[in-house]
Amino acid sequence: MSNVNPLSTPSPLPRFDEIQALHIAPGIETLLEQAEAALATVTADDFPADWRTMASTLDVATERLSMAWGAISHLNSVADTPEWRAAYNTVLPKVTEFWTRLGADERLYAKYKAMDARTLNAEQARAHFNAMRGFVLGGAELQGTTKERFAAIQERQAELSQKFSENALDATDRFALYVDRDQLDGVPEDVLTATAAAAQAEGKTGHKLNLKMPCYLPVMQFAHNSAVREQLYRAYVTRASDQGSDASLDNSALITEILALRQEEAQLLGYENFAHVSLATKMAQSPSEVMGFLRDLAQRARPYAERDVAEMRTFAAEQLGLSDPQAWDWSYVGEKLKEARYAFSDQEVKPYFPAPKVLAGLFKIVETLFEVSIHRDNAAVWHPTVAFYRIERQGTLVGQFYLDPSARAGKRGGAWMDDVRARWLRPDNAQIQTPVAHLVCNFGESVNGKPPLLTHDDVITLFHECGHGLHHMLTQVNERDVSGISGVEWDAVELPSQFMENFCWEWSVLRHMTAHVDTGEPLPRALFDKMLAAKNFQSGLQTLRQIEFSLFDMRLHAEPDRAGDFMELLSEVRREVSVLQPPAFSRTPHTFSHIFAGGYAAGYYSYKWAEVLSADAYAAFEETASADGEPSVETGRRYREAILEVGGSRPAMESFKAFRGREPQLDALLRHQGMAS
Repeated sequence: MSNVNPLSTPSPLPRFDEIQALHIAPGIETLLEQAEAALATVTADDFPADWRTMASTLDVATERLSMAWGAISHLNSVADTPEWRAAYNTVLPKVTEFWTRLGADERLYAKYKAMDARTLNAEQARAHFNAMRGFVLGGAELQGTTKERFAAIQERQAELSQKFSENALDATDRFALYVDRDQLDGVPEDVLTATAAAAQAEGKTGHKLNLKMPCYLPVMQFAHNSAVREQLYRAYVTRASDQGSDASLDNSALITEILALRQEEAQLLGYENFAHVSLATKMAQSPSEVMGFLRDLAQRARPYAERDVAEMRTFAAEQLGLSDPQAWDWSYVGEKLKEARYAFSDQEVKPYFPAPKVLAGLFKIVETLFEVSIHRDNAAVWHPTVAFYRIERQGTLVGQFYLDPSARAGKRGGAWMDDVRARWLRPDNAQIQTPVAHLVCNFGESVNGKPPLLTHDDVITLFHECGHGLHHMLTQVNERDVSGISGVEWDAVELPSQFMENFCWEWSVLRHMTAHVDTGEPLPRALFDKMLAAKNFQSGLQTLRQIEFSLFDMRLHAEPDRAGDFMELLSEVRREVSVLQPPAFSRTPHTFSHIFAGGYAAGYYSYKWAEVLSADAYAAFEETASADGEPSVETGRRYREAILEVGGSRPAMESFKAFRGREPQLDALLRHQGMAS
């Protein structure tokens, strides 16, 4: 084995094929020492308070650390093993301590204060503004024991969030339900094949069911056997909780402690509660503004949601013999009602969406609309199903990305985009560093030699994450901390992702990305028309579900005295906005990783907030589309230049108004979701 550590050896891209758990501690130790030395250099009295000069020393060193830790964290999310987890958790406190100390360093803060604003260009000025605010929120103005306590809180929060994530992953991965074929009547063939193969791999007969989405969701939607659905549902909604099968994975105490620490952090910084801390860097001005927005939207959506439930109850009683549907029945009832009403099912559509064809269609719309080309590229990867691509414009590299599409053991659920590195006019060599991103999903895997098949919801998810990636990769900003997604207000960061989802409902786009897995025939127009007719099926219910999560999150962080009875708070929120109440044993918060192990604390509302922006932005494309529905390249260019290319170099509202010529309006969202009056 080579003595060269792939983490601490300079490399333009992470060496994913070489990094091992044993490299983590020594590699990070080396990079921390280099970053410490750089910090000591730039904070010396005789070092000039000059933006580029400081960046060429400090930012270059901290970026090396950030890229290495980013690679380690990424592998922790997509290729978790006991050995890796142990090495990661050993180093996590040291890394957290360094970043906390850096963000609160009084000497560094003084250097930034001393900079002459007249020497900064517009991008640097925006980054400087963000940095100054970051120092305040990072505790740079705290003193003595207060500052020490603030640092301890950051370290403990990092530890608790990691443990929360581990418990959620382990509770998901450890569950298995073995059933016979006759208990899975109604379940799609590709799911039956995959679950049979999973059982066979363990030397068992029958089918092995798990709680990962490619298995869980189709069973809940299509299995005629209510008892099987109930077993899966109970296991899913009680993961990592006091109601779960393994008490060692209960996240209850972690949630309470995380909330208490966030409140303490807020008070140390002089804020009333953590909700105000969170909103300090967002478009929304106050918790009351956010809650007012959510309640207004809930009021508009509620009549549609009540109609959705009433229709399902009637259908369940009259057509399915279910006079009193339970929580584990609703997905099944909803799917059956959709099939009856629109004469199609998600599984009828699925064979038309083989992953390679979908990807080609996605690339086609991106290439057309944003005037780029996308090609396979070469890079070290962490799993055989991962691919690497490059984006070019007129032969010049714009950005690159990894695509990791498949669900598997050791990979956390959901879908996300993350940055590997940002676009940056590097101060150490005056060269442009192009951006690189991760796009991660959890789709089903290939079965019997056929390509993976995606549901239409999977297709939407892929477009969503690609939207985030384009925001990061198409930027033309040269200042690292405000290029791409960096520096973008959190409640605007979902605009480009949700914007891209709209194209999944355009025939002019969809027809290029379908080919039946067996016949090669494209999706019939008649079937697409049925999908379109069903597009807003139960949109009222879906809207209230997102509002429930968002309002719970905001109230949880705006009412710190409720940390000890967070389940009762959730019940209050449900009584206020929900029309379907889950059973008492349900424990949604215990796997709510967005707010307890992600970046969405007091920010989950961002999905609905940004949906207003994205729907209104997409309306510009509807207004300028050709007679046959082809999107306007000119509008695409304006969108790219006004929103994607400027990244976080100016306030998101300025970017929106530069594109739309006015502030956003709610009308387009309500119209897109079939809830316009």
